[in-house]
Amino acid sequence: MYEAIIIGGGPGGLQAALTLGRMHRRVLLLDSGEYRNATVEHAHNLLGNDGVAPADLRRRGRAELDAYATVEIRDARVSGVAADADGVRVEVDGETLRAEHLVLATGLADDLPPIPGLAEHWGNRVANCPFCHGHEFAGRPVAILNASPHAVMLRGMLEPVASEVRVLDPARVVAVEDLEDGLRLVLDDASTVDVAGVFVAPAPRQRAPFAADLGLTFQESGAVRIDPYGRTGVERVFAAGDMAHPDHFPGPMATLAVAIASGQLAAVAIVQSLAATQQPA
Repeated sequence: MYEAIIIGGGPGGLQAALTLGRMHRRVLLLDSGEYRNATVEHAHNLLGNDGVAPADLRRRGRAELDAYATVEIRDARVSGVAADADGVRVEVDGETLRAEHLVLATGLADDLPPIPGLAEHWGNRVANCPFCHGHEFAGRPVAILNASPHAVMLRGMLEPVASEVRVLDPARVVAVEDLEDGLRLVLDDASTVDVAGVFVAPAPRQRAPFAADLGLTFQESGAVRIDPYGRTGVERVFAAGDMAHPDHFPGPMATLAVAIASGQLAAVAIVQSLAATQQPA
């Protein structure tokens, strides 16, 4: 039996494995190879790694885990999970694995507005986070495709960065075309808007069904409800990364730094739980 199984090989899962490994806890990390930022060329706003390729960050993280003998990594897709009073069960490759604790770090997936040409630029010239991608459009025009009140806040955040910020209802944009150094938005009246980049508000959803399968509680945002240490409403089950957030967050925080921090906090809580239960009577 493992002391913890982590599902998800992104920054939250990797950090949880690192923290547990450094405390010599028997941990298995299962990585399906699917990541929310798979199309992103350069990740930003992460101290010491600003501009790093997400794939390189994952590769370096996995290499660091090789130094810890109690950490095992498998590239495998989980087919089912369950929890009971004795721990958790994880089904993978026709095998049932058991652990005392489970960390879900499976992340979110994004459903983009169905505009032809938009998805092809997702993670590059099309983004949703101004902290992660805003600076790359500095001094050039950008567009916000968002009909919600949040567009006003986003516009105010981007105005010191971009030369011009255009807010458009996504329903008005009928196509996105590639330019040599930007994008052309074709509107429903046949007019066009040329910009360096586009910010959209995708509809996020849980990438994996395991939180629902375990009966976890969800926030209104669709993320799993956790306490500040990643504890869910099910004993021994934790969640980390952008798939979960505590009540004091307004929604999922889709940044590498927050994902890494949440993975560490969940691992700390597991180590403390193990230490408490393993005390001599």
